[in-house]
Amino acid sequence: MTRLLTFPDSQHQVLSIRAKALVFDDPASRALLAQAERVAASDATVLIIGETGTGKELIARHIHNSSGRRGPFLAVNCGAFTEQLVEAELFGHEAGAYTGATSARAGWFEAAADGTLFLDEVGDLPLSVQVKLLRVLQERQVVRIGSRKPIDVRVRLVAATNVRLEQAVAAGHFRADLYYRLSVATLQLAPLAQRPGDILALAEHFIEVYSRRLGLADVRLGSDAREALLSYAWPGNIRELENVIHYALIICRDGRVTRDDLQLHAVARPQIAAPVVAAPVVDEEEVLERVFERLFDEAPQALHARVESALIRAAYRHCHHNQVHTAALLGITRNVLRTHLKRLDLLPLPRATPARISHDVVHDVVHEVAHEPSHQDVRLHAAA
Repeated sequence: MTRLLTFPDSQHQVLSIRAKALVFDDPASRALLAQAERVAASDATVLIIGETGTGKELIARHIHNSSGRRGPFLAVNCGAFTEQLVEAELFGHEAGAYTGATSARAGWFEAAADGTLFLDEVGDLPLSVQVKLLRVLQERQVVRIGSRKPIDVRVRLVAATNVRLEQAVAAGHFRADLYYRLSVATLQLAPLAQRPGDILALAEHFIEVYSRRLGLADVRLGSDAREALLSYAWPGNIRELENVIHYALIICRDGRVTRDDLQLHAVARPQIAAPVVAAPVVDEEEVLERVFERLFDEAPQALHARVESALIRAAYRHCHHNQVHTAALLGITRNVLRTHLKRLDLLPLPRATPARISHDVVHDVVHEVAHEPSHQDVRLHAAA
């Protein structure tokens, strides 16, 4: 029997980019479910790692529901608040603590008493807030803004990120001590394309959901549609699958969804190809070092700024101007990336598909660094 996780019926304010259902037909998914249920029995802090739309919040909710905790499950998107507001949202404030704080207000930690607090996009937290979050996890107390009185909190914390936090730590954008505190138990949620056993089960679930909404009866997937679903790369993961099925049900005829109804336009999932003669191995670091040596000999001004600018531009172009994947590629948070993009006048951005680091990135960086005018005036900003 297929295991299915969905948001509760009362949950009407789910962000559109989130996965609204999870199934566990694929062996990798079943292993993840078993691991999550083992973790749920403890009080350990959990870090869930996965791309946007893979179902991180659903896993967090299942951990809470399996834990037996009496309090509520509260979900907070750390990237949805400005740096000025995120501290007040998490830890609360007293009346008069800052302009506009007309009355005292409890933060999310207090509101989640005896329950679970889910911090999504935890990698977007400013360093100043990371320090205070670490203190809360260590001392199990919060201090509201404008107060000196600590308040005990009994909360189980589950955090999630689509950023490689170890890379963010190495880049100085995320505290190492907080990373170790968050990752006591780590769950890795694979992209949908890497768990193909779940794809058709999820498609059938969304057909059932949207058939009811559209007043359709007995809609089935054609064999060509099934083949197309299994061969597609799913860069948008489960949320993209839901949108594809929804639209297919609107335009399909005679109760049968065909390949053409799916409107799949992205590159298909790579298949195993016949062996080919390997190209000569290129040491990308050696290539970069040679470029840097040449630049050192030229003694240009603001070399660090030029290299940083070239790296941001090359990675952003390589990821087809997708902020989430560029930040993950560089090992920085999306907020830090946006600061760089604004400085380089690269916003607004078109939507694009994910990309992985490759030799092309090194080539682009080398090209950018080697050809960028040395007189360019670029100011460095601390990526805090």
